[in-house]
Amino acid sequence: MRLKGKTALITGAGQGLGFAFAKRLAEDGADVVIADIAKAQESALKIKAMGVRSLGVTMDVSNEGDVERGVAEAIGLTGRIDILINNAAFFATMTHGPFENIGVVEWNRMMSVNVLGTYLTCREIVPRMRRQGTGGRIINMASGTALKGVPGALHYVASKGAIISLTRSLARELGKDNITVNAIAPGLTLSDGVIQRGGLDQERLEAQRRTRAIPRDEKPEDLVGAAAFLASDEAGFMTGQTLAVDGGSAML
Repeated sequence: MRLKGKTALITGAGQGLGFAFAKRLAEDGADVVIADIAKAQESALKIKAMGVRSLGVTMDVSNEGDVERGVAEAIGLTGRIDILINNAAFFATMTHGPFENIGVVEWNRMMSVNVLGTYLTCREIVPRMRRQGTGGRIINMASGTALKGVPGALHYVASKGAIISLTRSLARELGKDNITVNAIAPGLTLSDGVIQRGGLDQERLEAQRRTRAIPRDEKPEDLVGAAAFLASDEAGFMTGQTLAVDGGSAML
């Protein structure tokens, strides 16, 4: 129960990878706020059944007013936020293909959710972490695609490259406040959203397996240990780092 007494807010946690993070942090004793555009309350009830406090907050991370309201609601759960996992992302329904086929509307949506959304949640929560006086943990979700330069999804790769840079820069700003900022870079993960939108294409999955030192599919359960570590006191002297958790596809 190494996170007992801590409160975590996880964006995009209504299902899939975000919900897997929520379950793991709850197992470690944390109270959990589920922030998502859908299924937030339903998923929070499942976390509450694990014996911790949990709250579902309907929130679009790309909307400034939504983030302000959502974080204010979250504070109502325990009066504090110690851990922030910026997991919400535009990915499953994005356009794949040559960069010149990406429309401006989709490009802007990608940047609004993946980059602006991360910025807005950090901007809203960091002042509260500072006032608490006990530090905090911020975990941003990057992607192995940004480490390898994968073609066919330029807007997504660019957004995740921005997250890596944001993580490093923010870590420099917040170290004096004992707030660590790190990122996790997964490979293609068989989350609920990916599966529901046709992510089980065997040719694509086999291509992914061939890039990995551990040649199998990646599942949400493969990532939760890294998140739990970065959220804990054990990672208290680690900041500005990007952990590639992808079976050895990208090796830094």
